[in-house]
Amino acid sequence: MKRLLIITVMCAVGFLSAISFAEDSVYEPVPVMEHPSDNKWSKVKEELGKMLYFDPRLSGSNWISCATCHNPGLGWGDGLPRTIGDGQKELGRHAPTIINSGFFEVQMWDGRKKSLEDQAQGPIAATVEMNQDYDELIMELKALPGYVNRFEKVFGKNSLTIGNIAKAIATFERSVVSKNAPYDKYWAGDKSAMSSSAVNGMNVFFGKAKCSICHNGPVFTDSGFHNIGVKPAGPLKIDLGRYNETKDDFDKGAFKTPGLRDITQSSPYMHNGVESTLEDVISFYNRGGDVKENLSPFITPLGLSKQEEKDLVEFLKALDGEPILVTFPILP
Repeated sequence: MKRLLIITVMCAVGFLSAISFAEDSVYEPVPVMEHPSDNKWSKVKEELGKMLYFDPRLSGSNWISCATCHNPGLGWGDGLPRTIGDGQKELGRHAPTIINSGFFEVQMWDGRKKSLEDQAQGPIAATVEMNQDYDELIMELKALPGYVNRFEKVFGKNSLTIGNIAKAIATFERSVVSKNAPYDKYWAGDKSAMSSSAVNGMNVFFGKAKCSICHNGPVFTDSGFHNIGVKPAGPLKIDLGRYNETKDDFDKGAFKTPGLRDITQSSPYMHNGVESTLEDVISFYNRGGDVKENLSPFITPLGLSKQEEKDLVEFLKALDGEPILVTFPILP
């Protein structure tokens, strides 16, 4: 009953915000990244994290790095419907971009990791991903004076631990932030920054299509979990998503709302990569999803015209920020 009340209130709020959008902007700029009190930022820590992020020695095979599946040249994803793990095996889910991930309240499609620090440790030891033994990794890195010296500089003596590896990687990942998109320029006063089609799409996004019920805030996510009716694809014929963590029937088939900034760079789309293009995604939402079982009440046919669909795509393109430039580090 409580869950139903929350949904009813959210629907009402979403409807009211949609009809008032023309009068009051819901624009929110990307804020300054905050770092947790137990993992404060420093330039040398970020640089160390960058080295570790690109270092394939973090994997058991010495072939897979964080950047293998979260590649700067592929929108900080891998461009595949579902990522490829250790032994060239296809996994069940799409590799999400790490752009703006420092703003997310939880990590992973099912929210099973509570922070970037927590998330950074998982793939290293996961047998289907990087398949590395923690103790062996520490031994390998301790044999490299370049790493030992950098860890001591950042964390102090005898500090080369898996926890500090994760802290350094998380610090680097928090530097990957979308900035200065046409959408931002438009609301800063440059009305030429967005095309008329994109402006129309913005009005549809916050109005008729009700996208902002879930895609809201500065990076366009409510950090919530919703079953939007995505059809199965890939090796996971049944993926219960958030339910695997909560065991709440309401969460069956629910996945985290992704952010939308720089969205053109992270195709294909959905938790299993089943939709290839933004046009496919908009068409999916317009028809009210594909699988009706346990479907979120937010997902209903939208009745958008072909022009409104095109305008929505143009608005999403206007959320792309300036290129996030990164140079490959020289590894110890």
